[in-house]
Amino acid sequence: MSKRMEAARKNYDAAKIHTLEEAAAAVKKNATAKFDETVEMHLRLGIDVKKADQMVRSTVALPHGTGKKKRVAVVAKGEKVKEAQTAGADLVGGADLIEAISKGEMDFDILVSTPDMMKDLARLGKVLGPRGLMPNPKSGTVTFDVERTVKELKAGRIEFKADSFGIVHVPVGKASFDDKKLAENAKAVLEAVLKAKPSTSKGTYVCSAYLSSTMGPSVQLQVAQEL
Repeated sequence: MSKRMEAARKNYDAAKIHTLEEAAAAVKKNATAKFDETVEMHLRLGIDVKKADQMVRSTVALPHGTGKKKRVAVVAKGEKVKEAQTAGADLVGGADLIEAISKGEMDFDILVSTPDMMKDLARLGKVLGPRGLMPNPKSGTVTFDVERTVKELKAGRIEFKADSFGIVHVPVGKASFDDKKLAENAKAVLEAVLKAKPSTSKGTYVCSAYLSSTMGPSVQLQVAQEL
């Protein structure tokens, strides 16, 4: 363990289960890197990831955003192009944008597509899929409601998905956020994950939850009380 990590662990009781605001304060205190560390929530779920009907995947609108500006691209045609531009999309296009992406031009963080463009966009699955950029109805990025979607994504709507170990990792802000904003973002994530509980999941759903910064130690959360 590094000296910095050892020093950080002295700033809080590792055995204590914290409320959201207590955890936010502890994480902020230990975020001593020379950059504005990202604060993440890690939730271990009681799901069987081998069963398709127990996959947890959804979106959540963080009330205070992530602290990082997202570049949103939209593949559309007709009136939806203007709608996307008006909503604040960073890149908008149809066949021209698809062609640019096929050549490796992917200067965006999130890609949205209208359903009528997915047939043309599907051929780029091998390019977009590995990067997590392929639009998906489950994440709300395949939609005709372009204006609302772009605005929500720019404001802080993010996608979360359980990994192969049944753990969800979600950014809830930056260490520069105040305790209350981090706590409110984290609570929004908890509620969204609970709402996404598969009907086939039995027993304890949220087995454990932690908050941590990019370079700091994890702080355990008192999940039952927060929900």
